[in-house]
Amino acid sequence: MQQTSRNGRRGWVLVALVALLATLVPAGQVAEAAPVADRAVVAAATPDPFFTYTGTKPLSDHAPGAVLKQRTVKYSLAGIPLPLDVVQIVFRTTNQRGQAVAGVTSVFKPLTGLTSKVMSYQSFYDSLNPEDGPSRSIAGGRNPGGMGAHLETAMMVPFLLQGYAIVMSDTQGPTADFAAGPEYGMVTLDSLRATLKVPATGVVALTARIGLIGYSGGAIGTNWASVLAPTYAPDINRRLVGAAEGGVLVRPATNLGYVDGSLVWAGIVPMAVVGVARSFNVDLRPYLSAYGVSVYDKMQKASILQVLGAYPGLTWKKLVKPAYTDPSTIPVFVKLVNQLNLGTRPNPTVPMFIGQGALGELEGTLGKQRGDGVMVAGDVRSLAKKYCAGGVKIVHREYALSHFLTVPLWLPEAIGWLNARFAGTPAPDNCASIPAGNPLGPLNPS
Repeated sequence: MQQTSRNGRRGWVLVALVALLATLVPAGQVAEAAPVADRAVVAAATPDPFFTYTGTKPLSDHAPGAVLKQRTVKYSLAGIPLPLDVVQIVFRTTNQRGQAVAGVTSVFKPLTGLTSKVMSYQSFYDSLNPEDGPSRSIAGGRNPGGMGAHLETAMMVPFLLQGYAIVMSDTQGPTADFAAGPEYGMVTLDSLRATLKVPATGVVALTARIGLIGYSGGAIGTNWASVLAPTYAPDINRRLVGAAEGGVLVRPATNLGYVDGSLVWAGIVPMAVVGVARSFNVDLRPYLSAYGVSVYDKMQKASILQVLGAYPGLTWKKLVKPAYTDPSTIPVFVKLVNQLNLGTRPNPTVPMFIGQGALGELEGTLGKQRGDGVMVAGDVRSLAKKYCAGGVKIVHREYALSHFLTVPLWLPEAIGWLNARFAGTPAPDNCASIPAGNPLGPLNPS
């Protein structure tokens, strides 16, 4: 009886958290943003030493998913601890170049005490600053670029109230390699390996089953984890019940053309260039114009809050030297974007729910392609059809809305679909009704 009462009180706290965040988080983000014309990067708070590996044993001597550190903290909103326990884990993972690095994850303990149901929530924190990672915000960090983690926690309240443990990782790795999809996937999978090794999380490792969910930047982690799991982490793959994602990045070369010159999303291009170049340790400055170099340098620790709407009408042509106005004339660029193309990668082995907006005009992206303003609907259709052709059970939804406006429709469907997978209901599909999409082949060099 006492345990039931305690869980009930926690449930009411979480419900109150949803209401609070619905008003505070967006307002806080707007208040922290600098003027659109010149949004300077906000200096990071003093880094928490917990998130840095300082052991004497080389990281490469640890197996992927090995636990390096752990601690339990109270979930903190704006520096105020709340009665929700979170286990934070530093673990060994792999970066884009195949090197051993230290990753970080936060596990929201189940309100039921113990659980076999694990929801891996991939965050859309989208930042080039490691201090914006959700684990920092959850532990009380106040970096403006990471404050969205609180809104995302509220989005996962339905799962918490049903007794799930929630795993929320800093999917971009220790150097915040924005848009480097395979790294997102490996960090996600290793965070789950680590979670199953820490009894304090409340997860019953022997019987644990896992769902994946993420939107936008979180969909990058969700899809890449699904694709890589059979080979990189078969121990996790056999526990997966399904993956739900929305606002999906499929073929970056297509997105480049889609957002070029757009009003809100154009600045995402140099942000992604910085993140991808960093992840592969490639210097792209020799191809950039003087203006492009200035933007590239300014964005080294930028978050998406400092980029959205800050570069209206920005084009690739303005960022590069005249000889490189066609991206396919830069051999190293072609090589990088082709490695990030989900359309050329193997299929996942678990069912998926895939949602995608298709009215990007509402966010100032016009013409050329149908999409939600940043992600391309035709690419998502083709990816879904590819998975269907490989025998994967896919439910594909397309919404006549933009990127941000799609979330309220996608999220309830995604939650319901995942709950059905945990309940053992056979996965449905609508493969026969998915419209034709775009070619997903590699970008050919010029």
